[in-house]
Amino acid sequence: MQPIRHIVFDIGKVLLHYDPHLAYQELIPAEAERRVFLEEVCSNAWNLEQDRGRSWGDAEAEAIARHPDKAELIRAFRRRWSMMVPYAYEDSVAVFQDTLAAGYDVTLLTNFAPDTFVEARERFPFLNATRGVTVSGELGLVKPDLAIYRHHAAAFDLDPAAALFIDDSEPNVEGARQAGWRALHFTGADKLRADLASEGVKLDRAKQRLARA
Repeated sequence: MQPIRHIVFDIGKVLLHYDPHLAYQELIPAEAERRVFLEEVCSNAWNLEQDRGRSWGDAEAEAIARHPDKAELIRAFRRRWSMMVPYAYEDSVAVFQDTLAAGYDVTLLTNFAPDTFVEARERFPFLNATRGVTVSGELGLVKPDLAIYRHHAAAFDLDPAAALFIDDSEPNVEGARQAGWRALHFTGADKLRADLASEGVKLDRAKQRLARA
């Protein structure tokens, strides 16, 4: 196999914590009721359409048409979005920064609504450190559609055989593999470091550079 030259990171649940329940704990204190709301009203599938580029106005209108009695709770999803993303994973960000310091070509490929991604970049400056990012909502494509991997490879001139993708979603990992990339299923920073080493990614170069600085 070719040595890895390109490393492509997902963002949500790899570099940034994401949990919609955090925005609704005050609004819907009962856990069971809150869970039903987030599974049936503002569900992951509903939110994915914003990642595909649907406007929040259209999204809210669709959900309110289904559940008119929950209109204010539905509108709260966007208004309280920042509460869903309270912090970055420091250990994962350290791995991410080590890949950059080691000289790998690092980019980002994320399912994200365009406007909330702007907010994320402002709050978490490390997201601006790579050569570039593909944001699903700007394309109208979402992972694991093969087209988004092919777009990313073409946009950033990646050789798929030398590209390694990291994502917390197994379907997204499988999508990358079907696109001809190598891919790792992210379950934690320590495991990621071990998996990167098994793929021949040498992060110790980052430590050597820091020692010489």
